[in-house]
Amino acid sequence: MLEEVKEAFNRQSEMFDQYEEQNEILKRLRTVVRKHLLRHIKNGDRILGLNAGTGIDAIYLAENGFQVHAIDLSEGMLNKLEAKINSYGLKDKISFELLSFTELDKLCKNNFDYIFSNFGGLNCVENLSEVTKHFNKILKPEGRLTLVIMPPLSLWEIALILKGKFNPAFRRLHKNGTEANIEGIKFTTHYHSLKNLRQALGYGFQLIEVQGLASVSPPPYADKFPKHHPRLYKHLQ
Repeated sequence: MLEEVKEAFNRQSEMFDQYEEQNEILKRLRTVVRKHLLRHIKNGDRILGLNAGTGIDAIYLAENGFQVHAIDLSEGMLNKLEAKINSYGLKDKISFELLSFTELDKLCKNNFDYIFSNFGGLNCVENLSEVTKHFNKILKPEGRLTLVIMPPLSLWEIALILKGKFNPAFRRLHKNGTEANIEGIKFTTHYHSLKNLRQALGYGFQLIEVQGLASVSPPPYADKFPKHHPRLYKHLQ
């Protein structure tokens, strides 16, 4: 299934940055995530960025003085990241590697202080333990992580019942996942609860903070909402 994900994001890499630049909701959510990260990352931390995409977060972290090793399974995304590294002169801060987050055993043991996955990359796997089983091998003692994962319930989507749209309202609850379509490539997306995540991590990890993103406010695909309903959007935030 990850082969379909790889091809989908290879295709999307050409317009990925442009889409974010034009999406007010997505930019706001990334700002919220960055504030969260800066509360927990420590000076001198070496960060492993999973599903790094075009490196939007990697560039930000590097510019704030952190060492980042970015991995992604999409060559197209990493090509964009490499161009940014050269353009910003950040070769001493960012390294990158074509690698799936299910293959973390190929990385050096106890090499990272922090693991970061943003915006639902981990929703591309059915079983989170395919990824998390490697964390103890590559995290240093007292290492930390932040995983931004799409949950099984979305109040915004459930509200679609009011419009008679029952299938999209409950699509996240499908037992075997939900079909996603990116750039004409179809693959299955799986929605994970906090309970699922804690079970996948096991007893070696302690929960520090849980934070909701767009728990009530519209998700990024409702990108026209802020323009059409600016006051309501501000209130929902």
